[in-house]
Amino acid sequence: MMDIDVGLRLKLVRLRHQLSQRALAKRAGVANASISLIESGNTSPSVSALKRILAGIPMTLAEFFSDELPGVASEVFYRAESLTEISGGEGISYRQIGSAKAGHVLQILSERYAVGADTGMMMLEHEGEEGGVILTGRLEVTVGEATRILGAGDAYYFNSRQPHRFRNVGSEVCTLVSSCSPPTF
Repeated sequence: MMDIDVGLRLKLVRLRHQLSQRALAKRAGVANASISLIESGNTSPSVSALKRILAGIPMTLAEFFSDELPGVASEVFYRAESLTEISGGEGISYRQIGSAKAGHVLQILSERYAVGADTGMMMLEHEGEEGGVILTGRLEVTVGEATRILGAGDAYYFNSRQPHRFRNVGSEVCTLVSSCSPPTF
């Protein structure tokens, strides 16, 4: 599995876009100290916090975490250790399959939720569609007003503009493969 220094990557992206920490914080609507703490490695942002910061650039999570190595986009097969880990927050792992270069219309993730892990009380909303298939464990999926507990072999598919969240309500780790189009992470 590839480890990515989120703070260093944020600093490089910010500098490439010729933004000061203060300017990025103002654009993103966050405190200046938040940018500084992340870049120095003193704190790790949640997915929602990082999305908010990147919206100030603007840049998607997929673009932020994509490897910028020549030839990556032409790869067809990926070993488990080559998947890019995207911080999912406490007890959640999102491993991106392939790169998420600009122009790609599909993002595929290998996800892992520890027992009790969830995406947070704040419902997620973004452009596009997403779907997934549960491989192991149980995952509570809430989309709009509907909530279902899905087990191995069960699946979901919905318009991502609907508020949604995910939570492992089982007694074992939940793993799944998901996809979204266009890429949002």
